[in-house]
Amino acid sequence: MKKLLTLSAVAVFAIGLTTSCKKDYTCTCTSTSIGNETYSIPKAKKDDAEAACEVFNTTYSQAGGSCSL
Repeated sequence: MKKLLTLSAVAVFAIGLTTSCKKDYTCTCTSTSIGNETYSIPKAKKDDAEAACEVFNTTYSQAGGSCSL
């Protein structure tokens, strides 16, 4: 019984490591010419949220600003 319980705990832990956490992120952009904006990125993986924020950053950097999570 102890082996089964230990094996089950290890399996749950391993599955937990392989699944990605999805959270809500906010991309904050600042620029003197465009103004300040925040963009909500709901239920995203961190890498996907960073990529989405980088798209906004492309626009804001052309106007002399920047965006970050």
